[in-house]
Amino acid sequence: MNIILLGPPGAGKGTQARRLVEDRNMVQLSTGDMLREARTSGTEMGKIVADVMDRGNLVTDEIVIGLIRERLTSGENGGGYIFDGFPRTLAQADALGNLLSELNETLDAVIEMRVDDEALVSRITARSTCAACGEVYNDLTKPIPADGTCSNCGGTEFTRRADDNEDSLRIRLMAYYKQTSPLIGYYYAKGDLSSVNGLGEIDEVGAEIAAALG
Repeated sequence: MNIILLGPPGAGKGTQARRLVEDRNMVQLSTGDMLREARTSGTEMGKIVADVMDRGNLVTDEIVIGLIRERLTSGENGGGYIFDGFPRTLAQADALGNLLSELNETLDAVIEMRVDDEALVSRITARSTCAACGEVYNDLTKPIPADGTCSNCGGTEFTRRADDNEDSLRIRLMAYYKQTSPLIGYYYAKGDLSSVNGLGEIDEVGAEIAAALG
């Protein structure tokens, strides 16, 4: 099963992707992670990525699709792929659809994680992350354990993103609504879209996603 997780920054896509990896043996394809890995991989595609990033240029859609192609043809499919952070635009959605068709793969579901902007701002400005494993905590809904250690890996260092403040988040939300929200209508028209409440408790959101996937 290949799926896309859609939603604004802070909606919990990464958290739910990790749950799907654990529960269904799926492979999470995060474009940010793939670009970082490619830059140091030494492969031909990796050299292209490193050159573009070292010159301070934006990585093109063609490069990202090339990285996704490498992963989809690597044989490491497990229980299927989770596309996290891609596509972000209608052009990218078309490119991904063409690639999947070319490789005789299917897109089985698109999950929209719906949120209320004001509640999202409140939640994200209280967010921190374990520096060791990436487990996400929240001062309001999931505080760091009282002993100061990560419940997932035992790490003791936690960070807050510099852009997890109200002004930066509103700018990121505006970029999402302008570029990515049209994908909701795009995939709805294709009959692929399911929506879940992205502001529920982690287990509740996970259960809604599981029900949508069947």
